[in-house]
Amino acid sequence: MSTHSATEETAASQTRTEPASWRLRLLVSLGPLAALAGVGWAIVQPYRLTLLHPHGQGFWWLFVQPPLLVVVAGALFHVFVARALIEDLMEE
Repeated sequence: MSTHSATEETAASQTRTEPASWRLRLLVSLGPLAALAGVGWAIVQPYRLTLLHPHGQGFWWLFVQPPLLVVVAGALFHVFVARALIEDLMEE
């Protein structure tokens, strides 16, 4: 094997990993950013969370709150979707 072809292969492999690295960073950060956005939403609009004084509301009124759903969606995306996508990107 000549040095020229070995150098070309290494340069090609380095350029292939650069786009994958920003994709990996994006996938790793999407779930936590969504959960953080839900927490921020709950802090900015605390009246959306009726956990302290539900005034006779049922379980679903307490459980299904938009900021809480955003936090759960971000966590579920991170655990179930992002990890599988990261493994697929690492195989390439």
